[in-house]
Amino acid sequence: MMTLWPNPQRCLPERQLQTTPLGCRQGLQPPFQLSPITPFHLNPTTFPKNNKVIFVMGASGTGKSKLAIDLAMHFSGEVVNSDKMQVYEGLDILTNKVTDEERATVPHHLIGGVDPDTDFTATDFRCAAIKSIDEILSRDHVPIVAGGSNSFIEELVDGENKEFRAKYECYFLWVDVDSDMLHEFVRKRVDKMVDMGMVDEVRAVFDPESDCTRGIRRSIGVPEMQDYFCAEASGADSDTLALLLGKAIDDMKAHTCRLTCGQLLKINRLRLECGWDLNRVDASKVFDGSSSWEEIVLKPSFALVQRFMDDELPEKSRAGADVDGVVDFAAMGASA
Repeated sequence: MMTLWPNPQRCLPERQLQTTPLGCRQGLQPPFQLSPITPFHLNPTTFPKNNKVIFVMGASGTGKSKLAIDLAMHFSGEVVNSDKMQVYEGLDILTNKVTDEERATVPHHLIGGVDPDTDFTATDFRCAAIKSIDEILSRDHVPIVAGGSNSFIEELVDGENKEFRAKYECYFLWVDVDSDMLHEFVRKRVDKMVDMGMVDEVRAVFDPESDCTRGIRRSIGVPEMQDYFCAEASGADSDTLALLLGKAIDDMKAHTCRLTCGQLLKINRLRLECGWDLNRVDASKVFDGSSSWEEIVLKPSFALVQRFMDDELPEKSRAGADVDGVVDFAAMGASA
């Protein structure tokens, strides 16, 4: 029996929840409790040269970037960003780009570099991503495509008459988190971004005549802060500015929660209407502190990817197959 995520009703409440303290990368990532992981670099003879590509999908804030980096370290991989706002140059805090330190640990592609005033389309992404994937494979490394822009991922995999599927063998991991927990986390993350200097970062690119429907200015946070910056420029009093800034921050939180719901609905469309076989990893117990990232996410993910690399997965677990249900990752993690 299929289970549909998310339950649309669970995307509506805005009530506050108690969560564990935040403490990892820049304070913007989920409260993972990690044991040190030793990077595992593949010997070129470990796996034959192939066209295997791993995808890490999920809503904003679920830990996709963290899992992609962990997988890349373990399987000698390189990460291809599929977040449509992170491809642009600038606004690193607002768009929650991986840090320079993380990029030094694992090679990343399509992070920054695109002119922030241009529109980088799904077709642009497909062409750029295929180029990066081919370069990674030429080094006998594993391409790991990670990001929350499902329209980009769909265009890459199913665009151009599904030529990608004919050339590459795909495996999809989907990091999922209880909607209430995720909403509380992303709201807190906005507060952390403010503490880190997000307002000054957005102010630096603010232009009252700019088009917030193009380029990087579509990022959540730029349109929301426009009234505040306009009032600031016109010399509004401090009380008015405080009210406008508070509203902008509240709007960012609400719109980010709405974004996560839309991302999950698109993921389920790919599962249920398009037949994508997405292997769901439920990371909710990491967010409520009842389990560790290593136990509930890393162990089962490593085990499944290892089987994929070793050609031990049944055809049903590969891209394009019909989906009958969801893998019991908790059980697999317990037996790993």
